[in-house]
Amino acid sequence: MDETQFKHGNEEIALRPTAAVIDLDAARSNTMAVRRKVGEGVKIMAVVKANAYGHGLVPMAKAFLDYGVDELGVAFLEEGILLRKAGIRAPILVLGGIIGNQIVHFLDYDLQLTASSVFKLQQIDDVAAQTGRRASVHLKIDTGMERIGVHWYSASSLFETALRAKHCVIRGVFSHLASSDSSDPSFTETQLARFSEALDFFPRHGLPMPVRHIANSAAILQHPTSIFEMVRPGLILYGVCPSMRLAHALALRPALSLRTRIVYFKVVRAGASVSYDRTWTADRDTRVVTLPVGYGDGYPRGISEKAQVLIHGKRYPVVGRITMDATMVNLGEDSAHNGDEVVLLGAQGDDCISVEELADWLGTIPYEILTMINTRVPRSYVPLPAETRDQRPEIESLNGG
Repeated sequence: MDETQFKHGNEEIALRPTAAVIDLDAARSNTMAVRRKVGEGVKIMAVVKANAYGHGLVPMAKAFLDYGVDELGVAFLEEGILLRKAGIRAPILVLGGIIGNQIVHFLDYDLQLTASSVFKLQQIDDVAAQTGRRASVHLKIDTGMERIGVHWYSASSLFETALRAKHCVIRGVFSHLASSDSSDPSFTETQLARFSEALDFFPRHGLPMPVRHIANSAAILQHPTSIFEMVRPGLILYGVCPSMRLAHALALRPALSLRTRIVYFKVVRAGASVSYDRTWTADRDTRVVTLPVGYGDGYPRGISEKAQVLIHGKRYPVVGRITMDATMVNLGEDSAHNGDEVVLLGAQGDDCISVEELADWLGTIPYEILTMINTRVPRSYVPLPAETRDQRPEIESLNGG
């Protein structure tokens, strides 16, 4: 990590000593690893929902497209609009459910819609007809997630409606796996069988098979039969495994580290307590430093007195309650100075605090840790991002821009 980038990389970092630092070389390496895993003939839809899993929506979307992914996936309409307003022209699928009055905005911004029922597909076709346009649609089949989508045993009605929808272009058919990271493959195999059963509609009626996609990050790692014409990696593109059991399935490099700097140093006397509710009391005179980061930034209160941080390459414990804007760390008899770097997540020296470790302290999953880091925390990119895709005609032409 280039320290000058963190210290002086942009005005935001100078104004706020806490930053999420994103290693774009790591993101590139992860993308190439996924490409090798799925093969050259398979399209990659990079999932950049939830602010690109905390890494920054627009910069990461542009980076992944530069690294060769084919399409982008987001959860909500507003995420797709932000990408379009940033000049991104690649195909973008909004994976989540829609309501009727959103449809015209999908058409305005050339965003692909998820049609999760016969009624919604008819709505999409009607709005497209009224506006004299054609909608790009992916049909969603529920194979066991029970979130959105037509049940696999009723999918033929959705497919028949799609054949009659004169103002819709069917770009793909997809489903979502509920437990693809489990060591027990049985339910994933059931879902894959249901998906294939539903899609049998097309060869039965002498129709070409649409682009199929169901493989998420964990499925890419351990369920090769889930890899069809397109895959939807999310977490692994950012260098984090969905399960520690799969940690060696692909060579990944974590892209994000969370760093701050010491803003205060004090000696806490024996018998004195630290922070709200007086949950920690010094049993002897000890040195405590204050960090300008707290649960208001997404560093969770639930890891109070469980978490550790890195200072000068050594681990030190968080003491007392993590507050909204500050965290206290016990140095014992060691010393540090105002302005010294502190790593809350990531590597320093020979040690590393991983997303998985922080998730374990909180009793949650890595996805939640990354997406909790909110927009109050500036993002710093190392190395600096390349020029944007809309300024690079040779890249645009590969995606029909």
